[in-house]
Amino acid sequence: MRILVVEDDALLGDAVQAGLKQSGHAVDWVRDGMQADHALATEAYSAVVLDLGLPRLSGLEVLSRLRRRQSALPVLVLTARDTVEDRILGLDQGADDYLVKPFDMGELNARLRALVRRSGGFANPVLRAGGVELDPAGHRVMYQQETVELAAREFTVLEALMLNVGKVLSRAQLEDKLYAWGQEVESNTVEVHIHHLRRKLYPALIQTIRGVGYLIPRDQAGE
Repeated sequence: MRILVVEDDALLGDAVQAGLKQSGHAVDWVRDGMQADHALATEAYSAVVLDLGLPRLSGLEVLSRLRRRQSALPVLVLTARDTVEDRILGLDQGADDYLVKPFDMGELNARLRALVRRSGGFANPVLRAGGVELDPAGHRVMYQQETVELAAREFTVLEALMLNVGKVLSRAQLEDKLYAWGQEVESNTVEVHIHHLRRKLYPALIQTIRGVGYLIPRDQAGE
């Protein structure tokens, strides 16, 4: 997943970015509300981790502007304000979940996985399609009852396709899942990962729509 972290505290922001990267995510980190609003208006993310106490533009205003653009992007709010009134205000503005500082990175990762899963319409934490099972929490893939070893970016591509069964994802959309700001996009990297996935799983799992992108057909969901 590509995650936007919005946190003005340098130590906390660095720690969250490092922790999410260690879990295999591409992470962009901004430190004020104006930068966050611009990033959310121009970039594609799987979820956003949003602090409320931001300079230049408050976290609540960032959230309000995001929802006014009709975006359903999952938003996990980080806050030191542990009062019912504050949580109600944030939820009414469009937050999907809250995490009170200080927090454990394991819990942050789990909450993000749950938000992204629910936003895609999946109740089960394990994704299934065409006989393949993908466990985001355990970072594990099974096919025909056997574990399949995938590189980190192969896992990211497969997860993106399984979260969007029946939908075509373009090369650019998949690259957005793989790379954060400043990372060099390698030539033909998506094609290489798709080739490896077909070889490690089976060719018919992922279809190529020529000139458009890739998909896992809807008739394979849940098999």
